[in-house]
Amino acid sequence: MVLPIVAYGDEVLRRVADNISPDNPLLSNLIDNMFETMDASKGVGLAAPQIGHSVRLFVVDSNKMYEDDDHQKKEGIRDVFINARLLAEEGDYWDYEEGCLSIPGIRENVSRRSSVTLEYYDRHFQKHVKTFRGYTARVIQHEYDHLEGILFIDHISPFRKRLLKRKLEEIAAGKAKVEYKMRFPRR
Repeated sequence: MVLPIVAYGDEVLRRVADNISPDNPLLSNLIDNMFETMDASKGVGLAAPQIGHSVRLFVVDSNKMYEDDDHQKKEGIRDVFINARLLAEEGDYWDYEEGCLSIPGIRENVSRRSSVTLEYYDRHFQKHVKTFRGYTARVIQHEYDHLEGILFIDHISPFRKRLLKRKLEEIAAGKAKVEYKMRFPRR
């Protein structure tokens, strides 16, 4: 089922998310719905807070980012990350224009490290420790930030953020035009 994306301004996007229990009976269905929602919204990642659930869960499909770029080694993934814990961010910083389904119509350059190592559980609650690089690392860092209550606009300069203030206020007020289901904050 395609779920509505929570818009900027909703407090769930600023909360530190809670761990998920392996015996949660709704987990498998939630994961399936998140993949379906991400795909319908043409996203490359989606965190549970973006659909109104303050739990440590995100899904990624970075394959889409590698389709048009011959410069990056093809290391795309389509996977789920449960109760992820950041172990390391390494490598050079590189800028890339990011956007977010919860902040439609805004894209800004964000500087992130080229490599990230996570400890996490997959959908079968098997534990993994893996290092990801390139676009995949960037998507993971962006989605992991959502679990910590951090948005990509928190990584831009205060000056750039001031320039975006009106657009952000319009999104929070429900004035954004999107081609996917969206839930705006109640005012």
